[in-house]
Amino acid sequence: MKEITATELKKLIDDKTDFQLIDVREEHEFDEVNIDGTLIPMGEALDRASEISKDKQVVIHCRSGKRSATVINALEGQGYTNLYNLKGGILAYIDEVGI
Repeated sequence: MKEITATELKKLIDDKTDFQLIDVREEHEFDEVNIDGTLIPMGEALDRASEISKDKQVVIHCRSGKRSATVINALEGQGYTNLYNLKGGILAYIDEVGI
């Protein structure tokens, strides 16, 4: 599984790179703190896979990186090859980059 660090993600955001950011946490978690990703809760990810691009880099994150890894494994089984897990999740992003 490909991973991206919080610092690398921040650079993508700052450089206005054309990529997709997917947050697979639950809505209440997203409401507490988010980094402007598209909310697709883990339990809905396979049903909403058509909303996830196959044509550009997609960074998927959760709180710590475990749920997003599970989602990525499932989507890679459906032919996705462009997915990156945010290493350490949003907790690492807060620690390394800040919000």
